[in-house]
Amino acid sequence: MAAARYYDGVTAQVTEVGVRATASELVIYRAANFGAADPGPTDSAIVARWPVAELAVLGDAVHEGAPPVVRRGGEARLVVEDAALRRQLASLVPPLAALAAAPAPAAQRVATLGATLAALVGLFWLAVDYGTEYAAPWLPYSLQASLGETVFDELVADKDECHGKRGLAAINGLANELARAAGYPHEVTVHIIEGGPVNAFTLPGGILVFYSELIEQAKDRAQVAGVLAHEIGHVVHHHPIKGIARQYGIELLAKLVSGGYSDLLNTLTSGGNILLALRNGRAFEREADATGVALLEKLGLRADGIAGFFEQMLEKEPGDAASAAGIWSSHPPTRERIAATQRPATGRPAFSDADWKALREVCK
Repeated sequence: MAAARYYDGVTAQVTEVGVRATASELVIYRAANFGAADPGPTDSAIVARWPVAELAVLGDAVHEGAPPVVRRGGEARLVVEDAALRRQLASLVPPLAALAAAPAPAAQRVATLGATLAALVGLFWLAVDYGTEYAAPWLPYSLQASLGETVFDELVADKDECHGKRGLAAINGLANELARAAGYPHEVTVHIIEGGPVNAFTLPGGILVFYSELIEQAKDRAQVAGVLAHEIGHVVHHHPIKGIARQYGIELLAKLVSGGYSDLLNTLTSGGNILLALRNGRAFEREADATGVALLEKLGLRADGIAGFFEQMLEKEPGDAASAAGIWSSHPPTRERIAATQRPATGRPAFSDADWKALREVCK
């Protein structure tokens, strides 16, 4: 086995060489035999002469088995494979002292790498989790609106949208009144999709989607106003764009850590991503509930509709799926939400009789 390998920095050729040090230079030479009878350098076999004052080591033997030796200003590399020769050169040539460093035990290197990786993952996770709380709302509104419209078009591509003008005007008027009361500076748009489920949701850019089944099954106008106020809570707190930013942040973390190739690591981080998204979902729902009630009260409207809607849900599903699912639920337990939003049936109606009738018939 050669004592060292020489790369000229110009071609891909690798030359097996021997190395001798003098007081002024490092002599790199081709040798016919690298055994005990190494004949040493001859004029015809010399590959390079590097002045001692121009030598440097890239790295050290603690972190690399054989750190390359270079001549400053040149592209050539010398890799000394023989450990005894590295120690000899380090003792004779001060600029090569790093060649003599003792490598750290493998277990220690693995432990250090693991701890460093875990710390970086933890810091990135915290940055994604808490950084988006402040950074996501600063995304340009035009970008958020464009994203919301794209998602909306995909979601309702095969569904019928309701177009009753007075009903849409009634619910959009209340939505924007609530948003203005919260200081939201952009217009909110409510779309009503024909059919079920009994649900409503919010997209980036202040886009709200209601299913007509929710309006039809509501016991009174206060329940619809309560659900609308809850969704406006999501809008004013920028929950949709925060959720998207966090999801993509965790997916990016998985790709960075695994290089995009490790199925196992991607699976593990995806599980963490799900738990994080669910935890954030519960926090967002609680915040939207509280904001919705506060906005209704601020405008002097009946604020008991949110709790009434949850009570109706609980009547249909007494087992409370959210409570049974525990940490795997994206929503807080329904009974908890009822207790947090319970209000007296006071205040003026959110919709006039005519507007409420038009809203109930918005899909006809």
